[in-house]
Amino acid sequence: MKNKSIWKIRNYIIIIMALSVLVTGILFFQSKQAFFIVAPFVLLLLAAGVVILVQFRREIRTLMLLLSKEFGTSRSKVLYEFPMPVMVCDVDGRILWYNNQFQTFLAKQDEMIGWEFNRISERPMEEFLSPSGVQVDFRGKSYCVYGTSVEEHDLYTFYFSDITTLTAIAEEYELSHPSVMLVMLDNYDEVFEGKKESAKSTILGVIDESLEAFFGETNGFFRRLSHDRFLAVVEQRHLEQMIESRFHILDTVREKTKEKGITVTLSIGVGAGGTTLYESESFASQALDMALGRGGDQAAVKTVNGFDFYGGVSQGIEKRTKVKTRVIATALREFIDQSERVLVMGHRFGDLDSMGSSIAMAKIARQLGKKSYIIVDYKKNLATALIDKMTANGEEGMFVHPSDAGDLITPNTLLVVVDTHSPDVVEAPGVYERCKNVVVIDHHRKMVNYIDNAVIFYHEPYASSASEMITELAQYMNGVVLQAPEAEGLLAGIMLDTKNFVLRAGVRTFEAAAYLKGRGADTVSVRKLFSNTIDSYQQKTRIVSNAETYRNCAIAMGDFQCDDMRVVAPQAADELLGISDVDASFVLYQTGTTTNISGRSLGAVNVQVIMEKLGGGGHQTMAACQLENTNLEQGRQHLLDAIDQYLNSRTDKKS
Repeated sequence: MKNKSIWKIRNYIIIIMALSVLVTGILFFQSKQAFFIVAPFVLLLLAAGVVILVQFRREIRTLMLLLSKEFGTSRSKVLYEFPMPVMVCDVDGRILWYNNQFQTFLAKQDEMIGWEFNRISERPMEEFLSPSGVQVDFRGKSYCVYGTSVEEHDLYTFYFSDITTLTAIAEEYELSHPSVMLVMLDNYDEVFEGKKESAKSTILGVIDESLEAFFGETNGFFRRLSHDRFLAVVEQRHLEQMIESRFHILDTVREKTKEKGITVTLSIGVGAGGTTLYESESFASQALDMALGRGGDQAAVKTVNGFDFYGGVSQGIEKRTKVKTRVIATALREFIDQSERVLVMGHRFGDLDSMGSSIAMAKIARQLGKKSYIIVDYKKNLATALIDKMTANGEEGMFVHPSDAGDLITPNTLLVVVDTHSPDVVEAPGVYERCKNVVVIDHHRKMVNYIDNAVIFYHEPYASSASEMITELAQYMNGVVLQAPEAEGLLAGIMLDTKNFVLRAGVRTFEAAAYLKGRGADTVSVRKLFSNTIDSYQQKTRIVSNAETYRNCAIAMGDFQCDDMRVVAPQAADELLGISDVDASFVLYQTGTTTNISGRSLGAVNVQVIMEKLGGGGHQTMAACQLENTNLEQGRQHLLDAIDQYLNSRTDKKS
């Protein structure tokens, strides 16, 4: 379109004219002589400006004529009297024309000819050519804007449909959509075991009052389903408030019951966004299972997009009852009896817990009369000392490389996965995918991506280790007697995951250790499984010496290569916990293009949550992650960001 420069310089001309008048006025009061010198030039400038503005008005008339020719007389009249607001812009986004409806409802008292389109919407004009239109909020109202273009004249025509009422109705619909919440008291029987009825009533009264006050702030309803389970239905608007407060009811109940001498925690499962109440209730059940599987004392929100977690700051309470263990042991015995052979595997780069529990599980299957094999990559294992010990005892044929395990799979093969429940980190994913019957035995906090087709999913986040769980199962299987070699492997696994009975060691942990000791486990032999070479010790010391502290977290980088870095790094992380005022430790090291992070804590910091922010997982006191295509410095920055997010969220929650 010709003379477009007039549009571009108009605002500059007006500004220059205004500044000239202002300067001249100032000179009139400060220096009459300067005023009379400058005044003629200012008059000439103003005259030139007036001429340009007149030319600008002529340009508008030219544009109007062009529009009339483009639309035609009848179409122009139709657009002007069109019942919807209509606006025309040039290719540069300048408003050239609009009809009476646009003037009434959008322009109102303003003259918007010459305005730039981005004063109405920041989105490119080309996006408005979509048949579905684009929503625009302008001057307190919402419009669905549809656009058309005339390429030969570089013109855009926009039609505005007022959807303010529809938007308000849709927003109210979303905010009033019901969400289902299932609330459960963690380990009710264990907490109140041996307590007087009066003490129980007092504690339960405190819990009921807290829950009633929490849900009383909503317009939903809250009902008790059983002695330890509750149901609530709330609207989406109130669920958003709960999420914003990070479900402060978790802290409220924990602190109030602690004042009464008994610490009670809650697990909350929320189902949101379901198309029906039935679907939302199903989401809530899945979310509650996930919250319990991650150790309790937290809320899990399940939507069609996945899970979100809030809380999880406490260690949880150990379950002392072994009823579930007896049931699982009986069911596992039946599946082993019905199978042709048993394959056992743990996670990649297996440690003493993974390998110790795998060996014990394979030996249990053999004592029950079944052929059993352990799938392991010796070159990528952190418990080679235990494998070598079993091989020296004549069990060499028990271990099978993942590439050779496919030949052992039959339709009646039972696969037992220990010390992990994620299909992404098992030793041989191909074997898992081919086996129809899968048993999972794990103690890590439940991850979103878990093995969901297991015939037995024995998951106990309160257990110290998979070795502890296998030890208990063995005691309830008739005809199974653990021998000294496998007992020592299990004891080594327990000692590894509890840091020599310091972390996560409960009553059942010591009972399992006592049983293994009674089965011939020699503590001296077990201790030798943890022995390091002098090179490994020096490498660990080198990592520790390079550590720095950040917000009470010790961070060290293993910026050198060594064959046993996967063993040295976790040991260095454990060593860093011995430094005063350190609540958590992290060691980073590189393998190829991947940065590995090993995290440890004594319980004050949940390293699992921090590692999950980086795509990893684990336990509250022991977790790890792998960052693909990331160097050490980038991995360090990602780690610092995750630590900040975690600690800041805890600070916001307290405030």
